[in-house]
Amino acid sequence: MQKAKKSLSGRIVSTPVLELTGSKISPLLPKDTNVRMKMELFQHTGSFKSRGVILALDKLSIKQKENGVVAVSAGNHALAVSWASKNCGVNAKVVMLETSDPSRIQGCKDHGAEVILCKDVKNAFAVMDQIAQSENRTILQPFDSESMILGSATCGLEIIENFPELDVAIVPIGGGGLIAGIASAIKKSKPSSIIYGVEPEGADSMYKSFQNEKAMKLEKVDTVADSLGSPMAMDYSFGVVHEFVDAIVKVKDDELISALKLMRDRLNLVVEPACVASLAGLLGPLKELVVGKAISVIACGSNISFDRYKKLIE
Repeated sequence: MQKAKKSLSGRIVSTPVLELTGSKISPLLPKDTNVRMKMELFQHTGSFKSRGVILALDKLSIKQKENGVVAVSAGNHALAVSWASKNCGVNAKVVMLETSDPSRIQGCKDHGAEVILCKDVKNAFAVMDQIAQSENRTILQPFDSESMILGSATCGLEIIENFPELDVAIVPIGGGGLIAGIASAIKKSKPSSIIYGVEPEGADSMYKSFQNEKAMKLEKVDTVADSLGSPMAMDYSFGVVHEFVDAIVKVKDDELISALKLMRDRLNLVVEPACVASLAGLLGPLKELVVGKAISVIACGSNISFDRYKKLIE
C-alpha cells in the first residue's frame, strides 16, 4: 500500500477531509459523533477511480500499451480510463450504457477515448470481452483487480492519516473495489475500527454475497445510483471485502435522493447519487449504531449532468 501511495505521489489529488461540524449539517448527525467526510469527489475526473487506473496502466508492458486498453463502465471508471490513458499515451476504448449520463459520455470523448454504447450491462461486458479478444487489448477491470483495490487503499491511508482517532468508516459499495481498498488500509492501520458498507437496495450484490458466503450475481439492477449499479460481486474483491468489512447495510433510492438534497442544501454541493451513499447510510440504517463515535464517510464522485440531477431531485 505504501509503495502504491509513493507511486501515485504528485499524480493524484490528496483530497481533503472535511469536518462536518458546521451549524447547518451537525444537528442532523448522530448524537455525540465526530464525523469527517473524505472529499474524493475532487479527485481527477471527479471520482476515486483515477488512483487505481494509473496503477493498472503502470503495470502494462510496452506491447500492451501499444495494443491499447478497453473497459466497461457506467461512467466514472470510463472517465478515469480515458483520462489516464491519454496521459500515458495509450489508446482506450470504453464500453458504456446508452442510459449513461451524457456528460460522462462526452467527458470520455473529450479525453480521446472511443466510446461504444450498449443497451444493458450484460451486453456491455460481452462487447468488452469481444473487443479485448479481437484487438488484443488489455481489459482494465473496474473493481476486481489488485491495482484498483490498491488505488482505493491509498485513499484509505489518507483517511486514517488525517483522522487517526477514527472508530468507524462508512463506505459505498458498487463492485467492491473502493471498500476493499479502504477497509484493508484502515483495518491494517487500526484493527479496532469498524467498517460498514452501504449498498443500494436495487444493486445489493455484495449484501447477497455476504449472506451466501460467495460472490453472487444479480438478475437485474435498479437504482438511481448508477455508479453503484454493479450486476455482480467478483471473487477477488469479494474475498478482500469479506475479510475486512464488518457489515453491509442497504439504503433505498428515496434515502439517496434525500441525502442528495441534504448535500445541496447543507453543504452546497451538487453530486451524483453514489456520492451520498455513505451519508445516507449514516443518517439511516446506521444512525443508532454509531452514536458517540468518530466516523469517516466518503464523498466518492461528482459526475452528473445538471439535467439528470434536476430530474432526480424533482
